[in-house]
Amino acid sequence: MVIERFDEGAATRRGTVVMQPMRGARRGRWRRVATVLVYCAWNACATADDAAYPGLGEIMSANQMRHTKLWFAGEADNWPLAAYEVDELNEGFADVVRLHPTHKDSPQPLRDLVPALIDAPLEQLRSAIDARDKDRFEAAFDALTAACNACHRATHFGFNVVQRPTANPYTNQRFEPEH
Repeated sequence: MVIERFDEGAATRRGTVVMQPMRGARRGRWRRVATVLVYCAWNACATADDAAYPGLGEIMSANQMRHTKLWFAGEADNWPLAAYEVDELNEGFADVVRLHPTHKDSPQPLRDLVPALIDAPLEQLRSAIDARDKDRFEAAFDALTAACNACHRATHFGFNVVQRPTANPYTNQRFEPEH
């Protein structure tokens, strides 16, 4: 007896309810319902696992935001904010390597490409920020941007070209340091 039903007329002398097996067409219908419920639960679990971490596009969109904020922080001589954005970019690239070591469209694994292309420009940025040197910052920022575009080309995403920001989309954030 896999599926049982409640039978109100089957109470015992102490008020205990007895479950009685279903018969005929009812049993078949309930088995179908149970099968559908198990199938839905299984798919919900699979979807939940897939949604447990961000996709590559979501990570890269966050990195694009960090890239933009990094530029405006450096241009405003807000070195603490620039250092923070470099750290956030580094975390985002680490997430790419950890969560998406390969990609369906890329002939080379991201776990190899990202560190090879991105690590040196991030270190150049850290050094320029520590020195509070705007000229070095701009050169390192351009090197990071070129590395991003090289990675996009190497992974068949060359249509996605990154550049220096030309306008600040974050009108609700002040990039100038507090004095």
